[in-house]
Amino acid sequence: MRVLVTGGSGHLGQFVVRDLLEHGYDVVNADRRPPANAARGPSSPARFIQTDVGSVGEVAGALVGCEAVVHLGAIPAPYRHADEVVFNNNTRATFAVLHAASLLGVKRAVLASSISAYGNAYSPAVTVPLYAPVDEDHPLLNHDAYGLSKEVDERTGQMFHRRSGMAVAAMRFHWVAAPGAALARVPITNAALADPETSRVLWGYVDARDAANICRLALETDATGFEAFNVTAADTLAELPTADLLRRYAPSVEIRRPIPGFASPYSIEKAKRLLGWVPTHSWRDEATG
Repeated sequence: MRVLVTGGSGHLGQFVVRDLLEHGYDVVNADRRPPANAARGPSSPARFIQTDVGSVGEVAGALVGCEAVVHLGAIPAPYRHADEVVFNNNTRATFAVLHAASLLGVKRAVLASSISAYGNAYSPAVTVPLYAPVDEDHPLLNHDAYGLSKEVDERTGQMFHRRSGMAVAAMRFHWVAAPGAALARVPITNAALADPETSRVLWGYVDARDAANICRLALETDATGFEAFNVTAADTLAELPTADLLRRYAPSVEIRRPIPGFASPYSIEKAKRLLGWVPTHSWRDEATG
């Protein structure tokens, strides 16, 4: 299968490209900038096409011959651009990619959404989720342009599914950590637990290799329709049990069912059930290994 990966030269994109190549896919990388060597597979590189992913025509040109698309090309955080730039760039690109895919008859797409879609990561005032474990039915309560862009991206995916029958999976990624990065952040996180800013996204992360793996699994599933998935590690970055963390540092969060040990307060049961995805990387293994 040939797959177009937008943003394939980026932080997560290079891991997605590599994972697809290692599993026998023919990969086209559509990005504004060429890939670093890390974005090239173990033997044969992905084809690179310099592309404005906000242009339907340019994306369509890159998509010719592809059977699926993984759309990662976006501004990844709100801080370096004005709000309107973040919102316009991200939503325009998602519309353009899915529109081009629908015109060419592509039937499967994976979108990079974000845990930020729940509204807590970048809200002007510190907010936390309403309940835990946070599942995909938790309301999206955005106060910022980046989180809103991800919410609109998901709605765009729903619309294109209704219009063309395209199967769309929106991945609500937590902080995507390169190998070793989560372990390096652990002491920083634990030293700042009393800071309300630390509790916004409930001490989570996901290893980039696991994030890449779920993108591929979404291409391989027989599922149809639109689905959103939480994509987080099975544990937190904290060294205290999760239930204790919530009671002490995020007491407004309703604990709806037991959260054992250091388990993530984000539910990943839907991804396990529908995609067979189980995260296999943890900073705890790196710390003891």
